[in-house]
Amino acid sequence: MTDFGLKIRMVVVGTILFAFYVGAATVLALMFGVDPLLVLPAGIIILPAFQYKLGKWMALRGAEEMPEDGPYRDVHQMTESLSRDMGVKKPKLMVMDMGVPNAFAVGRKGAGVVCVSTELMQLLDRDELEGVIAHEIAHIKNRDVITMVVGQSIGMMVGYVAYFAVLMGGERNIGTWILAMVASSLANMLVMIFVLAISRYREYVADDDARQYIGSGDPLARALEKISSGAEGRESTVDDSMSALCIFNADKSLMAQLFATHPPTEKRIEKLRS
Repeated sequence: MTDFGLKIRMVVVGTILFAFYVGAATVLALMFGVDPLLVLPAGIIILPAFQYKLGKWMALRGAEEMPEDGPYRDVHQMTESLSRDMGVKKPKLMVMDMGVPNAFAVGRKGAGVVCVSTELMQLLDRDELEGVIAHEIAHIKNRDVITMVVGQSIGMMVGYVAYFAVLMGGERNIGTWILAMVASSLANMLVMIFVLAISRYREYVADDDARQYIGSGDPLARALEKISSGAEGRESTVDDSMSALCIFNADKSLMAQLFATHPPTEKRIEKLRS
């Protein structure tokens, strides 16, 4: 992480999320008569690890490894050069039909994967594609995927605690079940507000890192313009749970805007060209 603002936000949000986690794990343990000291370390390791593996598998379903020869040779050479400059191991490159021009990164530093859509490969010029790949490598370099997974895991745990707390505190009827589900959703949303706030900021940081390593923000800005216009009127086949990982999230619904994983594309383009 090269951005000082990101470091500060990580510390603040990380502290808040850890407090949520400790509180939720303690309440959950007490409800089921288990020693909290057993739940805390197990939950902080097992749940995120399980979600990390499951999320990576789900994201890459239908993807194929990008050949290193033929028309993809230049993409591999470009990625190798960017990875060397950014100080990370070259990620595995994969390609997938996504319905829209898009790209995403999964995995951790040293074992990352960058997946681009066939639609993106057909749409972008070389320097624009380089900007997109640099952006995705920046996410791997900054450990963004792991941060999102841990945040989602804590949100899930807090949601479960709220659900069982309401369910066990009232009569077992349809009203209690509904109230428990509502409480679970609201508790999960409360945690995700903090996770999504840092997710939006991370997009700016990845954009800025890409600009730094390719020498200009204009290629990535042009790529975002093409991706945005290319997605209009087309339906993405990427699972909704994976939208936070993509370079572009086209969902414009009111709920999506309130809980957006990405800042507005127009603002990203403006900052890249400023």
